[in-house]
Amino acid sequence: MASVKGPLSPHLTVYKWQITMVLSILHRATGVFLSIGLLLISYWLLSVASGTESFDNLSNHLNSWYGKAVLIAFTFSIYLHLCNGIRHLFWDSGLGFEIKTSNITGYITAIASVLLTVLSWVIGGGL
Repeated sequence: MASVKGPLSPHLTVYKWQITMVLSILHRATGVFLSIGLLLISYWLLSVASGTESFDNLSNHLNSWYGKAVLIAFTFSIYLHLCNGIRHLFWDSGLGFEIKTSNITGYITAIASVLLTVLSWVIGGGL
């Protein structure tokens, strides 16, 4: 078979990174992570139903540094997905497509996600 001599599609390294590009990638990644997190919630519920030994074993893992890191990442994923989803609702109504507005709402989404995550963990007493 002959090799194709045509141009290749541009790769991510060609583009200048923008907040909209980063949030689009993160929105997809957090969606996948939230699906995996639902498996963790299901496992947690099963451990509760299985008795204290099973629940204590899972609690030990979730209270360790790596367990808290996973839970913080899960919390951040919830808030980023929520805030970006609200942003997309405005886009669905035809608002916020101007470049300046899109960039501003992108930064608001990112900052709000971080602040809501920290606030949740501080109020919840986990940090």
